[in-house]
Amino acid sequence: MTGHELLIAPFVEFGFLRRALLACVALGLGAGPIGVMLVLRRMSLVGDALSHAILPGAAIGFLIAGLSYPAMGMGGLLAGLLVALLSGQVSRSTVLGEEAAFACFYLTSLASGVLLVSWRGSNVDLMHVLFGTILAIDAPALLLVGSIASLSWLALAWFWRPLVAECFDAEFLRQVDGRSKRYHFLFLVLVVINLVAGFQTLGTLMAVGMIMLPAAIARLWTRTLETMMVMAILVGWLSGYLGLLISFHGQLASGPAIVLTAGLLFALSLLAAPAGRIWQRLFSPSLAK
Repeated sequence: MTGHELLIAPFVEFGFLRRALLACVALGLGAGPIGVMLVLRRMSLVGDALSHAILPGAAIGFLIAGLSYPAMGMGGLLAGLLVALLSGQVSRSTVLGEEAAFACFYLTSLASGVLLVSWRGSNVDLMHVLFGTILAIDAPALLLVGSIASLSWLALAWFWRPLVAECFDAEFLRQVDGRSKRYHFLFLVLVVINLVAGFQTLGTLMAVGMIMLPAAIARLWTRTLETMMVMAILVGWLSGYLGLLISFHGQLASGPAIVLTAGLLFALSLLAAPAGRIWQRLFSPSLAK
């Protein structure tokens, strides 16, 4: 097999692979910067919780319109925003912290979503919702993912300063700007809509993989915010490209192949990146004493 047949020919010959690659490009473009902000805010588990929280809305969309990604995406968006609002209100009104409130709501959402899909659908439908079908992505779903990426960049450009300020010192922003809660909610909305974009391609269980793993990899390699975001986008694209190739040639499930590729890049970064190199820390003289 030549290099062209291995690396390029599949995308030239098959339209579904080109659409899948384009979806990965759009997803990486929107999810990369949002993932970096989640990592810097130490809100990684909140992103994971929200990815599960969109499941009931997606399930209701499935019950109404079948395996229609726009309908399921809209349902997931509404469910994710509802959970974000409720969790924020509970964390401010009770002794529970934000992560505890998100955890309680996402567990309830996950269980209700699985119950709804399994009630009216088959195990195959449930697998499609949970793990996505990126190779079957159609033009409307692709348009939705691209629109979400564009909307995310517009929001980041418009509200760049307050969003970045809240990343590094949320307490300072609260003291100098009475609208800090609005910015926090705006950020949660951006997380939710990018999770909906990820749901279109990778399903509810792995949507957060393309948000968190590239961002964590970028955090290990660089310390500058702008460079971190660019690197997260590039890693997302590379994971999508390599994952689709591995899926095609190995006849494997595409969604897990993409996330596992990002996971492998994360493992390599732990060994080689300036902020990783865990082997050096494990065998450093200071720890050996």
